[in-house]
Amino acid sequence: MNCKTLGIILLLCAHALAMPAQSQGGAASDTNKDTAAVNLLLQQSKERFSDDPVKAISLATQAKDLSEKIEFVKGKANALKNIGVGNYFLGKLPEAIVFWNESLQLFESLKEDIGVSNVLNNIAAAYDDLGDNEKALEYSLRSLTIAEKSADNYRILAALNTVASIYYEKKATWDKALNYLLKALPLAEQVGDKDGIGVTSGNIGEIYFYKNDFEKSKTYYENSIKAYGGLSNSSYAYNGIGKIYLVKGDYNKALSYHNKALEIAEKTDSKHHMYLSFQGIANVYIAEKEYAKALLYFNKASGLAEELKAPRDLKDIYQQMAVAYAKNADYKNAYKYNSLYADVKDTLYNIDTDKKLNKLQFEFDLQKKEGQISLLTKDKALQDADLKRQKFARNAFAAGLGLVFLIAILIFRNYREKVKINKILDEQKVQIENLLLNILPSEVAKELQQKGQATPRNFDQVSVMFTDFKSFTIHADKLSPQELVEELNTCFIAFDNIIEKYGLEKIKTIGDSYMCAGGIPTPDKRHVHNMVSASLEIQEYIVLNNKRKIADGQEPWDLRIGVHVGPVVAGVVGKKKYAYDIWGSTVNIASRLESNGEPEQVNISASVYEIVKNDFTCSYRGKIYAKNVGDVDMYFVASSNNKLAGKVSASTFSI
Repeated sequence: MNCKTLGIILLLCAHALAMPAQSQGGAASDTNKDTAAVNLLLQQSKERFSDDPVKAISLATQAKDLSEKIEFVKGKANALKNIGVGNYFLGKLPEAIVFWNESLQLFESLKEDIGVSNVLNNIAAAYDDLGDNEKALEYSLRSLTIAEKSADNYRILAALNTVASIYYEKKATWDKALNYLLKALPLAEQVGDKDGIGVTSGNIGEIYFYKNDFEKSKTYYENSIKAYGGLSNSSYAYNGIGKIYLVKGDYNKALSYHNKALEIAEKTDSKHHMYLSFQGIANVYIAEKEYAKALLYFNKASGLAEELKAPRDLKDIYQQMAVAYAKNADYKNAYKYNSLYADVKDTLYNIDTDKKLNKLQFEFDLQKKEGQISLLTKDKALQDADLKRQKFARNAFAAGLGLVFLIAILIFRNYREKVKINKILDEQKVQIENLLLNILPSEVAKELQQKGQATPRNFDQVSVMFTDFKSFTIHADKLSPQELVEELNTCFIAFDNIIEKYGLEKIKTIGDSYMCAGGIPTPDKRHVHNMVSASLEIQEYIVLNNKRKIADGQEPWDLRIGVHVGPVVAGVVGKKKYAYDIWGSTVNIASRLESNGEPEQVNISASVYEIVKNDFTCSYRGKIYAKNVGDVDMYFVASSNNKLAGKVSASTFSI
């Protein structure tokens, strides 16, 4: 939503540039020139926020240095604020907050209520982006209170929009957000602020869009366009109308509006609006199932978002690209962009953000305290200097001996501590290695330890088995949670032992479903035969276990098994909890073979049958239809103690 944009854009130094001092002669004239130079640097900095934040920070830093040189406090306060804004646009939110806090202290010391309200609202916007809604609301309401007290309509307008952006975060409080925006819009019209009208109208249109009130949404988007004219920010509203037509299924109009947004963005060289337009166009092509075209525009969007360091937008773009590549059957790139999405998401929501913020603030406060202490103690240090020199000669020898003795003790203690720590680290290393081997194949675990990451791989032939208990939900309703988990655990442990015996790799369990694979990560020429043998042995275990259950007066659990062989992509996903997984149509077909199988049978595909037909007794039993593949022939495999009475009549199953 664009509310956060208003919370910053409307506050970017509007009415905040310091006025030059009155001319009172030569020295005052020089001061006037210097303050004018500071103001010029601040104005130039403000103009570069959206297109070149790094340059904006550089110009603001020059303004800060010059302000300190001429003791221009208000200029320094504005310069620190601009440095914070530049960091905000770079996505460096903790750093932005630190600079804004320093600016806030200066504005408060000057009793500049407008500047205080300005910076409080900026800090609120940053905390909102960090997901700390409580702090964001606290700062934005403080800003609003001061702005109303000062009767500064620009600050009131900005604070209303920031509060609205905070309430927009949750669907339950959309109406509150809308209420604040509807208060802000007439205020913007009253002061004749076209930017305020444009942004506020766009924000209202955005809320109505997500409330599915497309008529009102379109009206407010059009109001935003009218306010902006041909300026770059009108691109946002054109993209909004494009989204409305996309939802309505009118792809031609959707493309028309997104292209209009792109035209305006390119004309004004607004890279931010350019990548939003590229993203909108790509979404239309996704809806039309033209994935190649969609990916072309997604790549343009991601390139600009990466250049502008916009992690929040990059997160959405990477996620959409992963889906588009998957639908285009490019699973390698789908995995790549899904990983990038996860990395950006982790970066945005990393718990270390608070630690980093606290560390930066602590360092800032510490530097301030050290400076104060230095000034307070300077005179006293001069007075005590003679006395210290007298005492130094007398105490130097004794202190030296004491210091040598203390150092010797510390070195010995440090050595003992290091020995203990190294022992603990060695034990923990063994534990970690054992844990990795429990959740990942040894080859993958070794690569992860050595390189810090596991490279995804394509495998041309992998056998995949799925098992599932028939009517599991009915069984689950009749058992206590403890009995249910105990029974599942008993079965899965048995399955683990069987597949380990045949050199297969367990992938995962999902509820009552069990999945394993053969031929990965280490190739094995006999993996298909081993998979079929393991499947028969699993069914044999279930048959024997059911006999025991019937003898104990319990209901039997019938198991279906499906096996298919083909190419897959395999790799490690996750950052905090690693998981080795496989993807591809081979996995989907194996799952469908299981769901179309029969209890006490092993249902295999024609691909498996062609490999094992000379070693196992098989019986043709029909076809299933698999999306993007076509008809797949199925066969039952008969074990030595469970011969089929005859062939199952051929039929076609629909998936």
